[in-house]
Amino acid sequence: MTLKRKAYNKLLTWKKESNGASLLKLSGAHGVGKSSLCEQFGRDEYKSVIIIDFENASDELRSIFENDSADLDMFFAQLSELYATELYRWESLVVFDEALMYPKTQRFIDQLVADGRHDYIATGSSLPHGQCWQLHNLQGQNAQRHNAQVQNEQGLALYSSTESVEMLPLDFEEFLWAMGDETTIPFVRLCFEKRKPLGEALHRKIMDDFRQYLLVGGMPQAVAGYMARKDLAVADRVKKQMLSSYREVIRRYAGISESNVNAVFDALPEQLARKEKKFKQSSHEGSADPHSYGDALMWLNDSLFVNLCLGADDPELGLVPRSSRSSRKAYMADTGLLVTHAFGNAVFSENGLYPAIIHGDLGVCENMLIENAVAQMLRCAGHRLFYYSRSDKNNRDNSMAIDFLITRNEKICPVEVKTSSYRTGSSIDKFRYRFPDILGDAYVLYTNDVRVKDGVVQLPLYMAMFL
Repeated sequence: MTLKRKAYNKLLTWKKESNGASLLKLSGAHGVGKSSLCEQFGRDEYKSVIIIDFENASDELRSIFENDSADLDMFFAQLSELYATELYRWESLVVFDEALMYPKTQRFIDQLVADGRHDYIATGSSLPHGQCWQLHNLQGQNAQRHNAQVQNEQGLALYSSTESVEMLPLDFEEFLWAMGDETTIPFVRLCFEKRKPLGEALHRKIMDDFRQYLLVGGMPQAVAGYMARKDLAVADRVKKQMLSSYREVIRRYAGISESNVNAVFDALPEQLARKEKKFKQSSHEGSADPHSYGDALMWLNDSLFVNLCLGADDPELGLVPRSSRSSRKAYMADTGLLVTHAFGNAVFSENGLYPAIIHGDLGVCENMLIENAVAQMLRCAGHRLFYYSRSDKNNRDNSMAIDFLITRNEKICPVEVKTSSYRTGSSIDKFRYRFPDILGDAYVLYTNDVRVKDGVVQLPLYMAMFL
């Protein structure tokens, strides 16, 4: 099935405003739907489209780029022949899929954009950061030689005239679109803006849909598999395949620190199940250098497999991350993948999260799934992720832990995630008392309908997408 994606409108805006003058760089994690979106966009908005897959480039394709790039007329004739697709001046789209897998193309793409006869999109999985991180960990003269080689191949700049769009897993509204529902979210947004409850029946219906979203997630193949038969076992099987592909990406591109990256990736469910979700080395990691695991976490973040949430030292100075490597939380970029990842290789029937969540028992997974889902929704809404914690053994009133801090209307807004309602005297009240000058709205995200109590805005979990 073809999934409706919000990123499509961003591509359309680029096409209209750029008018062929810039390359669009579409970044996103492996399997998030970049290639499918480009194919749909090219098919709908142009007379023809060619998608060049550099991750699986043939020798014939490489020969065209290496031997015919000096003569653009010959280059395009060869490309058109290879893909059996006619290219029309100003009316065709050429997509360089995973272009960074073939660094020799990058300077040539600048030349193609300057030529101006077609439109160009380059997709990528944010792996150049991983490559740079790998270089950072090489030692001595070998690293210098390798670094010089990469600079010669790639150039000091990625592309000279580029616009960027980041593509993430489907958000909750896109998930509802896949279910054929395009009317619910506009009304929910209106209730959010007016701080009005939706009513018991509608809220219950949306929470049912939201629980499905938690379990299936937002990876396009999993969503399409689930929608075809409404079978969670199908979605689980697709997610297992996706996790295997992530491990293959790690194997191919994490280089000398593959084992560290895998260890951190495997530890994510355990870390998220803890009450305090700061990422720490597990006891089974022994005496390994903690910095190496911190670097591995950054690799996963740069590859968009995880969403990092950084501790803020002093909210009065703005949302600036702490310098300490230990002041980080790590959420999986897709909650549906986390559901499957948490149970490893267990068969679908052994994954206890599926029946628990379907029957409304969100309490069993509060520490792991709900907060991860909120992190994912805040990330989709464009926020960088921050949290705040303070411990004072001598005065409990000074101790607090705020799950997320976001900026709205130039004010800092604390966000707490709960399965129960707000109670006075909680961390959010301590934060409001301590930082009145910078305070915006205070939010509690929970399982019930909209309510405002004692100046705290209580919202159903699915409204995190509006913050």
